Amino acid sequence: MTQSPAPAQFDAPPQAEIARMIEAMLFASAEPLSTAEMARRLPEGAELAAALEDLRARYEGRGVELRRMGEAWAFRTAPDLGHLLERHTVETRKLSRAATETLAIIAYHQPATRAEIEEIRGVSVSRGTIDQLIEMGWVRLGRRKMTPGRPVTFVVTEGFLDHFGLSSPRDLPGLRELRAAGLLDNRPPPGAEGAEAAQAQDSLFES
Repeated sequence: MTQSPAPAQFDAPPQAEIARMIEAMLFASAEPLSTAEMARRLPEGAELAAALEDLRARYEGRGVELRRMGEAWAFRTAPDLGHLLERHTVETRKLSRAATETLAIIAYHQPATRAEIEEIRGVSVSRGTIDQLIEMGWVRLGRRKMTPGRPVTFVVTEGFLDHFGLSSPRDLPGLRELRAAGLLDNRPPPGAEGAEAAQAQDSLFES
């Protein structure tokens, strides 16, 4: 006969206490924390997802808000108060047009191989362009495609999501947000010269 698992020796702390623990971890961390990392630090039996939602609701509408980016969470300044911190921000270097186009293609078509990026752009992609995006922490290697040659793919990172305040790649920024971040000028997005795919991508940017 199969024995039932032994009951836990101690009950998990109350939900409010779990939320306090998560709050302390997130405030002390310089980077967003993944749910897996938080779960490793919490007592056994803690309901992490419920505590995160309680904490997010508690901070909703305040000066700082709890936001999810992919599988990670972090406290961030409320969007309508960002202008108060503008003078403290450090101007980031502009990406080249090649890097901007490559980043946009990866973000909207991920996981994307180098060949797919080149097909959409219509020109070859230098190794330095992708290396720059990886060094910035905005792009990482994805899984290899199950196609001949098993080419590597590229996907955007949680750092990319964090920069734009996104919960997931489904919430991609529009053209205005990208231009405000200094990543786009007034030139058309990649491949906008009449291609149907580019028109679809443009509508996504504007959504």
